Order: sequence, then structure tokens, then C-alpha cells
Amino acid sequence: MYEYIIGQVTAITPAYIVVENQGIGYQIQCGNPYFYSSKMNQSLQIYLHQVVREDAHLLYGFKTIEEKKLFLRLISVSGIGPKSGLAIMANEDHVGLIQAIETSDATYLIKFPGVGKKTAQQLILDLKGKLADLLNEELPLDAPIKTTQVPQLEEALAALQALGYSEREVKRVHKELLKESCHTTDEYLRVALRLIMKT
Repeated sequence: MYEYIIGQVTAITPAYIVVENQGIGYQIQCGNPYFYSSKMNQSLQIYLHQVVREDAHLLYGFKTIEEKKLFLRLISVSGIGPKSGLAIMANEDHVGLIQAIETSDATYLIKFPGVGKKTAQQLILDLKGKLADLLNEELPLDAPIKTTQVPQLEEALAALQALGYSEREVKRVHKELLKESCHTTDEYLRVALRLIMKT
């Protein structure tokens, strides 16, 4: 089992990044691959979780050990697989997520792709009272955002679809994003995720 990798980000797609280490490129799935846009070809550490299936060996990547811990707790819940866990992690208001679980706010939780009422209730049932220690850790909060460029917006929309959001949700958010002034794909994606959670 891998704990982390140190290497250079050499490629970014809507669903994953490629990190090169010792001449090997590792495909690592992330909630927001475009977070790493400003870190291309720099050496960095990414925490990993490996999932081995009959048809694939998959790596999931996280910026911090705290993010990895939260992901592992999410996927321990029946009905939450790695893809759903990543989609939940992509919205970086992790404190808001923990508070929603602690206050039994199922309405907040069903906004995530792949999370229906039953799964939201299961999340609350399984994790309520078990995430408080993560609130004391340094979970990253949303940074303020502003700015615009069409290729970055298109990449952000593709990333939303890769996370499992429906075409209807993506189109609705697209209209709102046209009013924003974002400079990077990462910023567009953060704003989009925030908008989805507000509606």
C-alpha cells in the first residue's frame, strides 16, 4: 500500500493528474486535478490511497494527510465508493461537510453526485460523532475566487462531468460561471462546486 509519492506533475486531465517519479508516470485520480495547474513540473508530495480491483489498480491523490483521512472515512460508508468519495472531496469546504454530517443535514449531502437520501442518511448514521478530530486538523477551506477565460471554463465543466455531476447540473452552473471572473481552471471548478452546493 502506498502512503505518498514525491514527483513532478507532468499532465493534467479532467479526472486525473500524471506524476512522474524515477521515469515512471503514475496516473492519480483527484477531486480537482486543476489545483495542480500552477505546480506543473515542480516536485511535490501527494498522499495516496490505492484501490485494487479485478480490472484495475487505481491511485487516488490528496494534498494533505487530513484530506486522505477524511476520504478513507467517507468510503468506509456503505454506498460511498471511491468515485463518490472523490466527488464529495472535490468541494473543498470540508468543514461544511463535517458540520452537515454532525447536524444531520441530509439536504446538504444529497447535492453530491451519487448521494441520494438513503446514502446521505447512511453517511450521517456511520460518521456522526466520528469526524470531530478532523475539525481540529488543518483541513483546507475554500479560498476567495474571482476571474475569466473560455478554455479554463471548458476544462472546469469537463472536470465536473468527470466527477459525476449530471449534464443538467453542469449546464445550470455554466450559466452562473459566465458571470464570474476567474483566471484559472482551478478557480472555475472551485466556484462551480460552491454554486452546486448552494442550490
